[in-house]
Amino acid sequence: MKAVITVIGKDMVGILAKVSTKCSDNNINVLEVTQSILQDMFAMIMLVDISKSDIPFTDFADSLSRMGDEMNLSIHAMHEDIFNAMHTI
Repeated sequence: MKAVITVIGKDMVGILAKVSTKCSDNNINVLEVTQSILQDMFAMIMLVDISKSDIPFTDFADSLSRMGDEMNLSIHAMHEDIFNAMHTI
């Protein structure tokens, strides 16, 4: 199973490191990362493998959201099934 993580906000040192560390701490493997910096805005999309995660996905998503709040970033995690359903006609 996979999930998509998005991060948007003002650029600062350590965003990628903190999000990937949160993944690692929960046995979630980062498969792909794309990021851009547009002037002083940071945007990142991560594809992660959650099949070996040691916590429920909703708990992981909530912890990312809280971390985003602490860093003044918008961080969202969406399960692959929901992502695919949203993009199916």
